[in-house]
Amino acid sequence: MRAMFGMVLVAGIGLAGSAVWLAQGYIGKTQSELEYQQQLMALLGPVTQVYVLNKPKNYGDALTKEDVKLVYWPTNSLPEGAFSDEEVLFPPGNRQERFVLRQMEPSEPVLTVKVTKPGDPPGLTGQLAKGMRAFAINVNVESGVGGFLQPGDFVDIYWTGAVDSIEGNLTRLIEASTRIIAVDQQAGASSGTTVARTVTVVATPEQVARLAQAQNSGRLALSLVGNADDMIDRTVETTLNEMLNIQAPQVAAIEQEKVCTIRQRNGAEVTEVPIPCTN
Repeated sequence: MRAMFGMVLVAGIGLAGSAVWLAQGYIGKTQSELEYQQQLMALLGPVTQVYVLNKPKNYGDALTKEDVKLVYWPTNSLPEGAFSDEEVLFPPGNRQERFVLRQMEPSEPVLTVKVTKPGDPPGLTGQLAKGMRAFAINVNVESGVGGFLQPGDFVDIYWTGAVDSIEGNLTRLIEASTRIIAVDQQAGASSGTTVARTVTVVATPEQVARLAQAQNSGRLALSLVGNADDMIDRTVETTLNEMLNIQAPQVAAIEQEKVCTIRQRNGAEVTEVPIPCTN
């Protein structure tokens, strides 16, 4: 009996020791995680709930409650104009919609500069930064790029026209990596594709003056720029002769035979008599 009691006592002490050891391990792990969370919160600082998109939105799309969600965002890096109050983003009782002014991606904060006021239609003015202007360019359909242009694309703008000092037309790159903010499209005559008739780009007042002069004095063509391309910082131009490698004809000078003469006077009459040239 005493042996049985001793065995039970030993087993109980062993179980109690195991429980204490497991509890200490769990408490230690919990304490470590708590300290890590505290350190992380100290690095992040205070956080604020803000509304972000949960799906991609393009220019002109309506913004609804189903398009956004609340997430925690570090307060010290919160973008200006972010929405944290649903009643501010979607005023109660106001059935007028907000519209997206710029292309936005999932998890991107909704900002006041990226959406219209409730009921305001999406316009070009919302896409113009301070000091910038919008300029419409007639698209050369024959260039082949008109059907591929979309708002948000970047294009190089080429001018072709006549220059007094150059034989034939000159083509020159006049603006590089210019952003498109609107495209006026129509259905193609022979297919169901859409073809851009005019595109609207963002430019400074000085660029607008150059583009207006270029459009009135020649033809403009657009070339689509890749996303990773850098701006060109050199002059790009060509003429018809350079493109076809046509060399200007060389006019050979005809050497005239040198004639040497002397003057002879016979009374009042003076005549020139040919003689051999000495050099």
